[in-house]
Amino acid sequence: MKNTGKGLNIGQGKGLGRGGGRGRNNGGGFGTGGFCVCAKCGEKIPHQQGVKCTTQKCPTCGHTMIREELLKK
Repeated sequence: MKNTGKGLNIGQGKGLGRGGGRGRNNGGGFGTGGFCVCAKCGEKIPHQQGVKCTTQKCPTCGHTMIREELLKK
């Protein structure tokens, strides 16, 4: 396609193609339910929807909790 200086210029689609990734956890959250687990002592508490496990402290030893699915990896 030759640009003659008149009309609309139409791009050739030669972008870098960035993006389109699936983000954390392959694009999916862990969903509702599940447990928060203490990596130090193993204490388990039910996961509360909308509350990250990492913001909670273990009721037994005070260590930071982690989502059970992440501990299994």
